[in-house]
Amino acid sequence: PFTGLVRLTGLLLMSLAAWYLGFFIAAQVPQRTISNAEFQGIRKKPVLRAPVPKRQKCDHWTPCPAGNYAYRILSGGGKKRMAKICFEDELMIFNFHGAAQQIYRLLSGQHLLKFRFFHGFLNWTVIDSTDHSGEMMSFLRNAPEGTLLLMATHDDGSTLLKNDAKKLVEELGSKEIMNIKFRSSWVFIAAKGFKLPDDIQKEKINHSDQKTNRYSGWPAEIQIEGCIPRNLI
Repeated sequence: PFTGLVRLTGLLLMSLAAWYLGFFIAAQVPQRTISNAEFQGIRKKPVLRAPVPKRQKCDHWTPCPAGNYAYRILSGGGKKRMAKICFEDELMIFNFHGAAQQIYRLLSGQHLLKFRFFHGFLNWTVIDSTDHSGEMMSFLRNAPEGTLLLMATHDDGSTLLKNDAKKLVEELGSKEIMNIKFRSSWVFIAAKGFKLPDDIQKEKINHSDQKTNRYSGWPAEIQIEGCIPRNLI
């Protein structure tokens, strides 16, 4: 009995000490009521937010490697979708004025030389009698060695494009210029005096088809993009 009394006394003393210690600690800690919103916030899982991706030159998804030029070529589509050529984030947009436009931009080294329009139609019904194929051929022939050429169509680039002009573009590496048809969407990048890398997409074509056209009378616009080592030019 005496041993049991000692144990009971010890248990009571330990409980009293624990209560006093808890009271002492609570008195030392600053009191602040946790709101229900804060409590709910504690229960929520943290939300991981990815940083906003940095915009790349010519709106590429990934940046070109150091020492490369970035380019993107977009054909026109219908009446309102303008043809666009971007090179090293310099953008040219070509307006639609009821006339077909074939766009050529030349770059030699790091300097923009010039760009030109070559119209296929004067308007919707009257065929332009001017020989723009001849102009285009002179333009391409006079381009110096080490020139990069970026080409696209808007509306129609085939009606007045003569075979001699097509052969000249074919000599620059085009695989589709001989297949171009009425209102075909076509984009092409070529080099004069040097060879472009094999792993870049150099050309794309989309023919007009009434069953599949995105726009009334016109196929969907198409584009190519890529990176070109600067030391090639």
